[in-house]
Amino acid sequence: MITRQRLAAGICALLATLTAGVAFPAGAVADETDSTASPKVELVLDVSGSMSAKDMDGGSRMAAAKQAFNEVLDATPEEVQLGIRTLGANYHGNDRKTGCKDTAQLYPVGTLNRTEAKTAVATLQPTGWTPIGPALLKAADDLDGGDGTRRIVLISDGEDTCQPLDPCEVAREIAAKGIGLTIDTLGLVPDAKTRDQLSCIADATGGTYTSVQHKEELSDRVGQLVDRAADPVVTPVATEGTAQCTSAPTLKSGLYTDREEFGKQRFYRVDVDPGQELRASVSVGADREVNPDYGVLLRAVTLHGREIVRGEGTGNGRTDVVSTGLRYPKAESDDDNAPAETVCLQVTNSFSAASGVKTTPGLPLELTVDVVDAPSKASDVASFGLGRGWWLLAALVLTGFVAGLLWGWLSRWRLAVWRTN
Repeated sequence: MITRQRLAAGICALLATLTAGVAFPAGAVADETDSTASPKVELVLDVSGSMSAKDMDGGSRMAAAKQAFNEVLDATPEEVQLGIRTLGANYHGNDRKTGCKDTAQLYPVGTLNRTEAKTAVATLQPTGWTPIGPALLKAADDLDGGDGTRRIVLISDGEDTCQPLDPCEVAREIAAKGIGLTIDTLGLVPDAKTRDQLSCIADATGGTYTSVQHKEELSDRVGQLVDRAADPVVTPVATEGTAQCTSAPTLKSGLYTDREEFGKQRFYRVDVDPGQELRASVSVGADREVNPDYGVLLRAVTLHGREIVRGEGTGNGRTDVVSTGLRYPKAESDDDNAPAETVCLQVTNSFSAASGVKTTPGLPLELTVDVVDAPSKASDVASFGLGRGWWLLAALVLTGFVAGLLWGWLSRWRLAVWRTN
């Protein structure tokens, strides 16, 4: 029993240290860079006839939306450029073709004049159709240009009524442009079809979906999303990998987005100087229904195709994103003029689309590249990412061993006392 106790104590210390080492590997990953451009937000409000329904704390959905907008306009940070777009606000008739073009910018994206914006919101009355897809396309154009954060906040109480222009496909097309635009959606009714459509729109651009049934919840959530746009973030850079490494784009340290077709591969190039270490990770998301059992492979290879190192990730249908990563240290050289090595990063996926699901555009891909100074000694490179942390590991293992001995001796002494008494 004493032996088992000593062993358990040592193993616990070892596992704790290994966990800490993996979670916090030596060296920093890519630095976050704050965008100096002003963040832009456009609130897209459904003003269709169904917004007159009185099921939001005794008032209409439209009244709740107006109250939320007024509160958000008062609290919008000064640095945020905010605009408002409506859908279904102007056409009263029954002609579907005309109703599906009914989207207009109520207040332009720019420096906020709170009084003018509130006056514009006060004029809204529930009116017509629900052209979500066309409204999203126009909103993306409203936010076009600039390098700052761009976010659309869509508030709706129902499905798009203007098919076959599927708003989920529209969101995927917007994401495929690589402009870093996020769409968050809020649903005012707990309807399954509405939830599925709004969730799909948000998922396609890395946004969030929230079901809201109370006025205060609506105000709080819209305010949170507007404030989030002002938070410093890393802005992904759109890139386009190629089918061969020889023609692939050369990337520096940073965060990149791309689209990869089902079951295909993309190549990117990174130059690594002697004494540097390449750290790369990739995530591929399933923004539509896919067959279970899939994976992502990230390989670092030479220009001649020889594999240097690889990372693999797999899924079984229970996660929407699969990620993996790798590290490659380039040994130092005695020659101060030694050239950099061109490393080819190959990203391959084994996703397959479910029956009837469109395969274009490709799946969203996010690639992180970081080239840093390598550890000073070769022995520091691997070691589960611990580097010189092995000294700490040894100290903790020794501590655990001594603690096991003391605990065993104490247990044995107490047992002897108990038998004597």
